[in-house]
Amino acid sequence: MKERASFTFDKKTINILDKLSKKGKFRNKSHIVEEAIKLLDKEIGEDE
Repeated sequence: MKERASFTFDKKTINILDKLSKKGKFRNKSHIVEEAIKLLDKEIGEDE
C-alpha cells in the first residue's frame, strides 16, 4: 500500500517534471519522483 507525501519544488523542477510526464513513460509526477528516488537509492546503495 502506498502512503501520501507532499513536496514543494521550484519552478525549474516543476518544468522538468512536466516535460518528463509529457513523454509518456511515467503515469504522473508522483511516478517520476518515485522512480527517481529508487534510482538514487540504488546509486547510493552501490557506493556504500
